[in-house]
Amino acid sequence: MPPLSETFPGNNHRPAGRRPTMREVAAVAGVSLSTVSRAINGDPKVAPDLAEKVDAAVAMLGYRRDVTATTLRRADRLSASIGLVFDDVANPFHAMLQRGIENVARERGVLAFAGSSDEDAERERDLVQAFLSRRVDGLIVVPAGADHGYLVRDREAGVAVVFVDRPPGFIDADVVLSDHAGGARAATAHLLAAGHRRIGYLGDRRRIHSAAERLRGYTEALASAGVPYDPTLVRMELEHSAMASRATQDLLEAENPPTAVFAAQNLITLGAISALRARGLQHVVALIGFDDLPLADAVDPGLTVVAQDAGGLGRAAAETLFARLDGDAEATRRLVLPTTLIARGSGEIAPGGAR
Repeated sequence: MPPLSETFPGNNHRPAGRRPTMREVAAVAGVSLSTVSRAINGDPKVAPDLAEKVDAAVAMLGYRRDVTATTLRRADRLSASIGLVFDDVANPFHAMLQRGIENVARERGVLAFAGSSDEDAERERDLVQAFLSRRVDGLIVVPAGADHGYLVRDREAGVAVVFVDRPPGFIDADVVLSDHAGGARAATAHLLAAGHRRIGYLGDRRRIHSAAERLRGYTEALASAGVPYDPTLVRMELEHSAMASRATQDLLEAENPPTAVFAAQNLITLGAISALRARGLQHVVALIGFDDLPLADAVDPGLTVVAQDAGGLGRAAAETLFARLDGDAEATRRLVLPTTLIARGSGEIAPGGAR
């Protein structure tokens, strides 16, 4: 079959900033609107050669099926909508992030729909496609994958896209981040100032931008203090609290265990707390966590943390998104929000258990 651009030379002039319609797919493919509808919905009665033309037109135009169109015309919707793709909506950090976004969206009468990627790049893409097929006006994404080039066409067609917590790959887009490295440097420096020289490190998967940045902050703080980096004190690739608990126990059972631990993610911190308490070492081994936790000031000792402004991240991401929807065509932005060290007791334990 000849290239569609040769067969239908006039059909590449769709106005920029508007998503392609089924009628345009029909025109490019040279078939009826009903044929396009049946082909897109997988009707086996569509002739293979016609289905092939429709598929080629869909790919060329970047058309996405609007699953809401069968029940509700876009003009009849009560409000616009945005899609939110997070790692895990049950994680307290993402819950606060979502709240920050929703507070801004609510002021505009915009609905926000959220889904969890579970750190799976394919699931992230599936969620994005599902939201786009429902004609959301914008997306706020915590990236799980490393390649977001698949969103270029949608953005050019008018979909606003903002990334939060981690930068995207293979696309120039707005991103809102926390100062992950700076927060980790502050936490490690705090433990060093208390006299610790053997500081255990518990981290997430290295491929995650925030995890890599926090490990960088830890190593930079050690170097600034003249303390050699000891790989035997570092445990990475910790995906949940149970793994973090086992990693903490492993560190504590070493011949020369750490006198302090920096847990570089909130669920990892929970695992570290569990392991320290199981051994009765919560008043002996210092602990700082990255991300604040509910009731962190109610435990004994209170949990010292590096707190991100999750709500602030959400608000900044939403405000950036709506600015784009309002017509802001300025260069893409990279906004970095500071973190805050909150001392509550666990991070102020000196080597040997004294404060």
